[in-house]
Amino acid sequence: MRVIRAKHAGVCYGVERALDMAVAAMMDEDDTYTLGPLIHNPTVVEQLEQRGVMAVESIDDIERGIVVIRSHGVEPQVMDALKEKGLTVIDATCPHVAKAQRAADELRDAGGTVLVIGRCEHPEVKGLCGHAGARAAVVADVDELPDELVEPVGIVVQTTESKEKLDAVVAELRARGIEPVVKNTICFATRQRQNSAAELADEVDAIVVIGGKNSSNTTHLYEICKSHCARSFFVESVDELQDSWFEGCLTVGVTAGASTPDDQICAVVDYLETL
Repeated sequence: MRVIRAKHAGVCYGVERALDMAVAAMMDEDDTYTLGPLIHNPTVVEQLEQRGVMAVESIDDIERGIVVIRSHGVEPQVMDALKEKGLTVIDATCPHVAKAQRAADELRDAGGTVLVIGRCEHPEVKGLCGHAGARAAVVADVDELPDELVEPVGIVVQTTESKEKLDAVVAELRARGIEPVVKNTICFATRQRQNSAAELADEVDAIVVIGGKNSSNTTHLYEICKSHCARSFFVESVDELQDSWFEGCLTVGVTAGASTPDDQICAVVDYLETL
């Protein structure tokens, strides 16, 4: 069985940067924390915890030490609260997410409605809404567009979303006679991974998508692969693979989300090559 790895897969610059900053922070003698998991990869988060970087859910859980802002960013008021408490803050927000936050600030200042395309429960989207202000509205897709919108209407996008969702929302607004101000903040690395996964899924008998089940960008990769290849499988680690999935396969593809380190990808590839 031939195993083919996607041309673009695995850890992106923003995630690698956040990991490097967290590791550097824990070299200090102070306690080191992150608000929520640094990245959406449970294995990596557990490894960080073993090395002394603790993920907590609330500022109230931190009395002293260093707080690393995770790659997804936070709301402006959270950053203010951390500083007011006298904590040392290391901002590991992905530069692409920070760019999206600045875009949300600009749209808020223009007035009207700011549409945030993304998943409402995702920490990046919560941060974008904090920047977009009181008139922010989160839409997961075109079906969730509010009936009433205060113009001007601006659009900012979760960095790991798909261009197709953005295009559908813009088309619907134009059909309503609204010309939105669009800030296309989809990360180029995300788009690369999505295109690469789609191309590979068209060529293989089965494809494995590796990454945290809580990862938005990995979930999107899986959805894309599933739409191109019926035998698509989403795993967090090599331990979840089942030999029966690949019966009769001559070619198997492997791709991974932007929070998946290379060692996790290699472990899956190595295992598949033994089948």
